[in-house]
Amino acid sequence: MATSYDATTTASELADHLSADIKGKVVLTTGPSPASIGATFVESIARGLPVLIILAGRSMTKLQQTAGAIAQAQPDVKVRLLHLDLGSLASVREAAKELASWEDVPRIDVLVNNAGIMGTKFALSPEGVESQFATNHLGHFLFTNLIIGKILKSESPRVVNVSSDGHRLSPIRWADYNFQEGETYNKWLAYGQSKTANMLMAVSLAEKLGSRGLLAFSLHPGVIISTSLSVGLDNMDEDFAALKALDRMLGNAEGWRDFSVKTNQQGAATTVYAAFDPGLKGRNGAYLQDCHVADPWTDTVKPWGTDKVEAERLWKLSEKLVGQEFNY
Repeated sequence: MATSYDATTTASELADHLSADIKGKVVLTTGPSPASIGATFVESIARGLPVLIILAGRSMTKLQQTAGAIAQAQPDVKVRLLHLDLGSLASVREAAKELASWEDVPRIDVLVNNAGIMGTKFALSPEGVESQFATNHLGHFLFTNLIIGKILKSESPRVVNVSSDGHRLSPIRWADYNFQEGETYNKWLAYGQSKTANMLMAVSLAEKLGSRGLLAFSLHPGVIISTSLSVGLDNMDEDFAALKALDRMLGNAEGWRDFSVKTNQQGAATTVYAAFDPGLKGRNGAYLQDCHVADPWTDTVKPWGTDKVEAERLWKLSEKLVGQEFNY
């Protein structure tokens, strides 16, 4: 069945195909704002009747809107909200503490680290880390590790990191992840670094916890112009022109191609695939695209996003930046 999935497959189609794998699961998703890929994901999998969907994000109002959409379509699916600001490690710790107190939710079957920001102006997190790296990676790194106990109580635990083929723009800038405190900042290089981090974190989780049954994947959802992710861009035409120019300067083939745009349904499909497809069990740590394991020969997969040494190096840097070690 999986061989028939491609870039045009929709999240709803996959949810129907994988309904037996979705039913009864507890699924936590970060950043499911209305009209986003995350919202499309949770609204689609609700068709498969998970036992609980947990929506985590900064705006409780937006989360409530997504919860309302799920309730209207699938009134039997329970939904709970969790306040989580990934840009603040203090908020991440509070969210993890609250989740730990939910005694009626002893396990998390699937964690989807979906939330993210893109192409934002230079800013530092409260802890002094460049905001895209802090929000897209560090917040998810800390949150995942703080709630890993509940994840590992699942019979088939999975962690899914929504990355991007934008990882092609930059490896981890080990000596200068903060761009000289903004002096040399490029919003697209910073975005690329954060998306590379999403991939490497999945590699590390697979390496460290695969023996305990955890499956971890990262993925490129596709280019979705309608998503709320692009709200932070000042001028979309100018920003994407700058992105193309950077691609060309870096020697990336993407700089000479037009963007292939997906709908939200098509964009959320690979997340459904990563979260539930049973055929992925032998590909732990893989990076996915268009509902298949990405092929370095035909897809955009940079070696700095899949290297196990780079992954371990990032794990140690991340522990240092969040001020806590996680030894598995």
